[in-house]
Amino acid sequence: MKAEFIKSAFFEKDYPNTELPEIAFVGRSNVGKSSMINALTNRKKLVKVSKKPGKTRAINFFNINNKIIFVDLPGYGYAKVSKKEQEKWKFIIETYLLKRTQLKCVVLIIDIRIGPTKDDMMMLEWLEAYSVDAIIVLTKSDKLSNNKIAKQKRDISIKLGVDEKKLVTFSSVTKRGRDELLQIIEEKAFS
Repeated sequence: MKAEFIKSAFFEKDYPNTELPEIAFVGRSNVGKSSMINALTNRKKLVKVSKKPGKTRAINFFNINNKIIFVDLPGYGYAKVSKKEQEKWKFIIETYLLKRTQLKCVVLIIDIRIGPTKDDMMMLEWLEAYSVDAIIVLTKSDKLSNNKIAKQKRDISIKLGVDEKKLVTFSSVTKRGRDELLQIIEEKAFS
């Protein structure tokens, strides 16, 4: 898979000038957005990964096989930044999600161990309110047993009010769910 960084942007005027379909990755700070993009592209360092939450502050665009653009959005819900900084991130994310006509789908990433936070619930409600198509991915599945995964998946589907079959179980460590997620992304990008 060919994958390359295109650019970072804070404002709409700085988005890359391309007609390729875009898939955006969103989730709370430190949920594993960057690791997921690296796992999907089979690249260790395409996207910078940090143990420190709140590292991604801009929107980062990546060209995948000259067919799709992956978009890494800043994380939300990180309490150790100022309210002003949180508002700025919210504005950056919302502007992209509302105005980018190339956007085909959002991958909403939730830590399977924690389940949906209040911020995740708000993001899902926001996506639904604005009719933005979403794939819900439960990440960090390598940290749980298969029995615990099944229980968490059931509980999360009830909490979110979505069919359990629509939740993708993923691990960037073991690559669990990688092929399934890539297939769904491709379908969403070109439908």
